Amino acid sequence: MSQTNSKKASQTGSSGSIFDTIALCVRFLSGLILVLLVALISAEIISRFFFNYSLKVVDEIAGYLVVALTLFGASLALRDKRLFQVSFLLNKLPSAAQKYLNYVYLIISLGVCSILIWNTLQLVLSSFNWGNFAPTNLMTPLWIPQLVLPIGSCFIAIFLIERAILSLRTGGHD
Repeated sequence: MSQTNSKKASQTGSSGSIFDTIALCVRFLSGLILVLLVALISAEIISRFFFNYSLKVVDEIAGYLVVALTLFGASLALRDKRLFQVSFLLNKLPSAAQKYLNYVYLIISLGVCSILIWNTLQLVLSSFNWGNFAPTNLMTPLWIPQLVLPIGSCFIAIFLIERAILSLRTGGHD
């Protein structure tokens, strides 16, 4: 492991190689989505400018990709402790209150993620069972882009669990 990677791992606070592997996969997926998004939008711009023709599906696909990128990015930001923090208030509280609020935050966040995962899975299953399609030129089966919602929520929940493990190891601070 290089010195740069070990510094990064110590900053993010890893709970083990499985979390690091999941984070690496999410980073790779996010990068791939970003490259695809840029390529699609560039193709649309070139097509409109030079050929006066719209690809007609870029708006729909770009919308799906932006949602995926947002959820995957949120999970990575959470892992790097750059999401859902009001540090300027939290740091003014006594250490015991900080520990308590950290546990409350983790429990509530995991509860919200669980509800999101459950409800978005129900949405995906409903769309799949009913055979719903997007009313667009592409006629995308809706369960395909909707599947990003429970997957992204699962990534957020996984990194919340990692933070809970780290909090328990450090006595409430993460």
